[in-house]
Amino acid sequence: MMCPLCRQGETKVVDSRGSQEFVIRRRRECLECGRRFTTYEKIEDSPVKVIKKDGTRVPFDREKIRSGLEKACYKRPISPDQVEQIINEVEADVYQVGEREVPSRYIGEKVFNALRRVDQIAFVRFASVYREFKDVNDFVEELDRLDRIGPLD
Repeated sequence: MMCPLCRQGETKVVDSRGSQEFVIRRRRECLECGRRFTTYEKIEDSPVKVIKKDGTRVPFDREKIRSGLEKACYKRPISPDQVEQIINEVEADVYQVGEREVPSRYIGEKVFNALRRVDQIAFVRFASVYREFKDVNDFVEELDRLDRIGPLD
């Protein structure tokens, strides 16, 4: 690891701990200048590809999930920590499947289930975009389905 301050290559790890899922926080000290700095190491697994509805394959990107969730949760009583937790759950599940390719529908269903437990309004907003509602009848059908199933616990 190269020191970001003096550019020397010799450092030692002073402290190491997990900070988030799949991320290790390391406190390092440069053996040349003595300065300390922090690095975050993410475990790099074989990249997972997402198979989109049109058949194209794109790399898995947790920021796309975040973007969809933030739009669905706009002006709802959902904390950034709750959004992050949903993203972490979905990402962990995608990697635990162990497949190199995962259909976008699978990811969408995981987000549905997690979001439905957190906020039903945000869930319907997310569903309206993901399931491509065409008119108000699609909303009514989803609300009826939600009412029949009841809340997840």
